[in-house]
Amino acid sequence: MIKIIKHAAITAVAASAIVSVQANASAEYTLRFSHFFPEVSDPSQNLFIKWAEAVETESNGRIDVQMYPSSTLAKPPAQYDAVKNSIADVSVSVQGYTANRFPLTQIVELPGVSQNAAQGSCIAQSLYDEGLISREYTQTKPLFLFTHGPGGLHTTNKEIKVPQDLEGLRIRRPTAVVAKLLEGLGAQPVGMPAPDAYQSAQRGVIDGVALPWEGEYTFRLNELTPNHTEVGGLYTLAFVMTINKSFYNRLPADLKKVIDHNSGMEWSEKAATVFDDLDAKGRAQAVEMGHKITVIEDGAENPLWKPVLYQATEEYLDELQKKGLPSYKVYARAVELSKTACI
Repeated sequence: MIKIIKHAAITAVAASAIVSVQANASAEYTLRFSHFFPEVSDPSQNLFIKWAEAVETESNGRIDVQMYPSSTLAKPPAQYDAVKNSIADVSVSVQGYTANRFPLTQIVELPGVSQNAAQGSCIAQSLYDEGLISREYTQTKPLFLFTHGPGGLHTTNKEIKVPQDLEGLRIRRPTAVVAKLLEGLGAQPVGMPAPDAYQSAQRGVIDGVALPWEGEYTFRLNELTPNHTEVGGLYTLAFVMTINKSFYNRLPADLKKVIDHNSGMEWSEKAATVFDDLDAKGRAQAVEMGHKITVIEDGAENPLWKPVLYQATEEYLDELQKKGLPSYKVYARAVELSKTACI
């Protein structure tokens, strides 16, 4: 049954691509853009499609961008490899969905580093531009890095007011970094991509999720989790939009300039705007639905939460340093950026 569904899905994708290429026969290059967000979601409509439109317009139609949303070409954890292996030409990936592959990048996810998507995206892109994390991306050519807004805790039945309230709860976690935080707080982290969380919560497989308000809105989790806890600066999540090196390298110089023009900090900032706006929508939706929202005073600096959160930070940095990675240097720069260029 599963094999048939997969085969049917691939056949449908192939047929769609053939029709689309024939309809855009004047294009010199067809760029396959893969991501895991729903087609109707704000990131898809207001960020990825906008990028595609900019590339098509600036290339005078010589580059035709074909969109493959909702994990059509690759599951969420496989998005980066899809670009590396030429299954897709561009993808949007969560670095932490593949553990230990982008450990220095994930420093931006640690408690207290970032307070919103604008700040986190600026930090992530700056660390890449300054060469502090660029060695983690040698297999593809990153276009821009960004983060979502502050992650929160959203539960189906139990209110979370103090760390002890998390004891034994099965909480969806996005990455190993966030898993370490949840373990320290007494929860049982359950690893899964955001698109899988709704069904898991609906079936009672998990008791809640670690997500930003954006994720609650985009993946409809507000329908299932009426209890929310905001711990300012708890964590964030890093993303990268990247292009296949071979695809980029075979472009003529003028079309490479089109791709280059639609890369870097400007697009990182655009991504941040989309995600910060979605956080506002997600929270407003929860308020409208009459949900319970607990705001932890002073966020990650709260004396009940800080010892556990910063112990997890220290353990993560120490673990990387022992592997020969400059984790403390990257962390110090990330914190410095949060107080200067990325306020």
